[in-house]
Amino acid sequence: MFSGIGFPELLIVLVIALIVLGPKKLPEVGRSLGRGMREFKDSISGMGVDDDDDDAARTLNGASTPTKRSTPEQP
Repeated sequence: MFSGIGFPELLIVLVIALIVLGPKKLPEVGRSLGRGMREFKDSISGMGVDDDDDDAARTLNGASTPTKRSTPEQP
């Protein structure tokens, strides 16, 4: 996949990114890029589960109990 990119090329790209984005913004951009790649990979492989399905499965398995909503007392 990256057979044409060696260490010197990668170093040049990282230095340019550091100059353009700055040292404070670069970790945030890397974190969000990694998060996006992880979500994309999970959606492609089918490993990701929707939040609604996950909550229902945990409730059915008894791993967590549904929260009790507080309602005003009726006289």
